[in-house]
Amino acid sequence: MFDQNQQAQSTAVVPEPAATTDTTVAPATTADTGTFNTTAVTPEPSAETVAPTAIEPTPTMTPETSTSDPAPSEIKESTSSDNDLMSIKKNALQDLTPLLSQLEQTPEEKFRTTMMLIQASDDQSLVQSAYDAAKDITDEKVRAQALLDIVNEINYFTQEKEEEK
Repeated sequence: MFDQNQQAQSTAVVPEPAATTDTTVAPATTADTGTFNTTAVTPEPSAETVAPTAIEPTPTMTPETSTSDPAPSEIKESTSSDNDLMSIKKNALQDLTPLLSQLEQTPEEKFRTTMMLIQASDDQSLVQSAYDAAKDITDEKVRAQALLDIVNEINYFTQEKEEEK
């Protein structure tokens, strides 16, 4: 027959995947034979074992170089860019206003579009168109809100004139 040393060598050691648990080999000697135990020891999972969690990297923060105002060239570029955008907006609103009647919209959509134009351009001549669109809205709750929006816009325009005096 085989002695203990041969028996231990013929037992294959199959390591567990590294992702689940660590495999440790116990190199302890047995007191009575003086041979080494080469079988794998895998700890049993317990209720206290916590699965590893992914560690999310912390965002890298760049230090601020200065808390002072932006450089004059940055202000000039920003102002120039803003002026360009405002010019484009003004031109787009002027081009869109006469085309508003060409859009195929429900009365509610027409009202919202007209209100957007009024608020973007401060063009009070469009208030009548918004009012006409609001009157055509069939849902009473939506129509009531639209009419309230018209009153608020008129208040805005009349307050603005009073403050100028």
